[in-house]
Amino acid sequence: MSPENQKYQRKELELKSLLEITQAINENQPEHVLADIFKFTCLVHLNIRSLLLYVRSDKGFEKKISHGIKGSVPSLISFDQIKEHKDRHRLELHLSEGFSFDELETYLPVYHKDKMLAILFFKRKNQEGEIDLDFTQALTNILVVALENKRFARKQLQQEVLNREIEIASQVQQMLLPSELPHDGELQAKVTYIPHSMVGGDYYDLIQHGDDLVYFCVADVSGKGMAAAMLMSNFQAALRTLLRSNASLETVVRQLNYTLFENTKGERFITFFLGKFDFRNGKLDFVNAGHNPPILCREDKMKTELLEAGTTILGAFDELPFLELGSRQLTGDFTIHLYTDGLTEVMDSADEEFGEVRFQDFVSGHICVDPRTFHDEFLKKLKEFRGEEPLRDDLTLFSLRFFYGSRS
Repeated sequence: MSPENQKYQRKELELKSLLEITQAINENQPEHVLADIFKFTCLVHLNIRSLLLYVRSDKGFEKKISHGIKGSVPSLISFDQIKEHKDRHRLELHLSEGFSFDELETYLPVYHKDKMLAILFFKRKNQEGEIDLDFTQALTNILVVALENKRFARKQLQQEVLNREIEIASQVQQMLLPSELPHDGELQAKVTYIPHSMVGGDYYDLIQHGDDLVYFCVADVSGKGMAAAMLMSNFQAALRTLLRSNASLETVVRQLNYTLFENTKGERFITFFLGKFDFRNGKLDFVNAGHNPPILCREDKMKTELLEAGTTILGAFDELPFLELGSRQLTGDFTIHLYTDGLTEVMDSADEEFGEVRFQDFVSGHICVDPRTFHDEFLKKLKEFRGEEPLRDDLTLFSLRFFYGSRS
């Protein structure tokens, strides 16, 4: 066969190869099919005996295709192991000990819009025979761009799935929180809840049993997202089941800790405050499980105090190491402000925290205040402090004002 005919035949095979891989890409064939077409073309229609193809990923260049390689080659070439010398059209590789590309003859970097997407290492069948580097590079470029598009599509799909999970988690979380809070009669309640993202880790609840018993709580679960929302959902279900059984606060907290530890094996924890007020006798009982101590405002004495008695965080130990039940005998109207650490950890432009002292001082100056008015004025105060600084955590402020003096 004449050289001209050989050249014509080679070009015809190259065109068929390009058509075949392009058709496979248009048919959205899986990656392994595209890789097989590429490998077949290189080994059958090109003067290539063995080859390695590394494709760019988030961590470096991952090995995608390997054929005819006997020695040890890395599955990943990290970015810090590669130094590009574009002016000299060469790469400088620094492989870990035990790896080598010595059995391969040369390499071909593959670029797309000045970004290196792949590296093709190969060895020729016939050292005297030529290899069409332009065609090889074009074929590799087509394959790699197709793989990159598939990777991008996977990432996009994963992001869509993640967004959907976040949306579901947000819906689950909204279902956990009380849809309405009382603001008439003997109890007025107001909450300000500002999640740092679509799904926060804070939880608050208000449960009224008949006309006399009121349970209220606030909690902060470690972590965010779907996992935190589901954990809080289980936590709320367990809490409400225990409260319906009229279990003591000690039993409730110990059982919640046991359930949480069993479910998470100590890898997640919750700070938690649970209070119970009985209008029949004016008794306030509470347990603080490692949470920011709520502030009790006694209007008859015009004084404030912290509700600190309790135990450690829930979920960290299979059994609570200690537990102290808190109790107060109240004789008049009072307010309790519950909050999470996202409130006191608000930062100003100088990276100074708002802190517990500022909050306690504000509360001391607003003891006999309607909860709605209290929240409006406090949020103005907090805005003045932080300016344009963004919140760095979920923020929850839950205020309950009990009109017990009128009943007693």
